[in-house]
Amino acid sequence: MHCGVGRRTLWCMDTPPRPRYPSDVMDEEWAFLAPYPTLMREDAPQRKHPLRELFNGLRYIARTGLQWRFMPTNLPPWHAVYQHTRRWLDAGVFEAIIADLRVLIRLGEGRPAPPSAITLDSRTLQSTPESGPRAGWDGAKRRKGTKVHLAVDTLGQLLAVHVTPANAQDRAQVEALADAVQATTGETVTLAYVDQGYTGEALRQAAAECGIALAVVKLPDVTRGFVLLPRRWVVERDFGWLSRFRRLARDQERLATVLQGFHLVAFTMLMWQQALPVLSVLEVHNSL
Repeated sequence: MHCGVGRRTLWCMDTPPRPRYPSDVMDEEWAFLAPYPTLMREDAPQRKHPLRELFNGLRYIARTGLQWRFMPTNLPPWHAVYQHTRRWLDAGVFEAIIADLRVLIRLGEGRPAPPSAITLDSRTLQSTPESGPRAGWDGAKRRKGTKVHLAVDTLGQLLAVHVTPANAQDRAQVEALADAVQATTGETVTLAYVDQGYTGEALRQAAAECGIALAVVKLPDVTRGFVLLPRRWVVERDFGWLSRFRRLARDQERLATVLQGFHLVAFTMLMWQQALPVLSVLEVHNSL
């Protein structure tokens, strides 16, 4: 029996089942996800906590937005969850999960596995005392914080995420996003839909060097209320879904890499819901 000392309790591998949290990974989901975060054997002598419970602890923090040290006592200790989170981020675990889920979703929608078009956009997160030293002033949003730049395919599935201070111009991040997208897709992307903040000849040339042409989606001349923009609405929908993760409501991280990592964690949870129908069909097909 492997035991670990948590706050106020003794946490053991054979602890009776605890009440389930809404953020917990389901059995069917864990059957798919388990190989990705398994960086050492489940029965390795240095493992003190079940891998699934460590994964649940990370998802709990992402969903609720609690500080690490406020981890519930019926989950593994916060320092164990944080340590494994950093290892998973360094190993590219969540990028691998997202890549495979994206292929499943695209094939389920009748699309080719590698995308040929993407959408770029950004949002500004308010800074906190933790992230303040690396924050910048966003003059358009009139707030100090961090910008999160996303590149998604035309279904809204993540391809690249980039974090900068809020005073960084969107157009200056296109080259970094384009390079990341082409590395992820094998240089299959040829078109990127952007808003009017991504204009300029130098910007077009930088994107063209990566083999991507920019298509600016403009607002109608006369607008009143909410306007659903063609092609660009998918990334706006993603930002809306990400706002449901309270850890991403503000920039609460000391390190930009951890903020980027929490976006990856959130996308794995969102994309699983979209991939589940495809996996169910495959399971039925394989049983015939």
